[in-house]
Amino acid sequence: MGKLNLDEIQPGMVLAADVIDRNGRVLLKSGLEVNEKHLKILKQWGVTEADITGVDREVITAQATQSLAPEVLAQAEAHCADLFRHHDLQLPVNQELFRLSVLRYVNQHLQGAPSDN
Repeated sequence: MGKLNLDEIQPGMVLAADVIDRNGRVLLKSGLEVNEKHLKILKQWGVTEADITGVDREVITAQATQSLAPEVLAQAEAHCADLFRHHDLQLPVNQELFRLSVLRYVNQHLQGAPSDN
């Protein structure tokens, strides 16, 4: 079980815990298999993450980066490490921001680009 960002949740994944809005109302019950309609509802209610059975952020990150050349990933991590040099990467919030920054940098600057950029 692990909390995933809404954009990482795919149809067919199963909720490990109830999804609750800011006012404490249950939007979706645990055990429910998520579909596109559920994702749309969660976005409309401002939900940003949910507990999903059987997956976690490490698995999602590994899947997102497995098709990348190691040098591309290393270049993105080096770029982001410079940006985060004054931040404590032991803190979970900073780890998550770093992870998202690396993925975003790859998608915006390095996807399909030569590795000397």
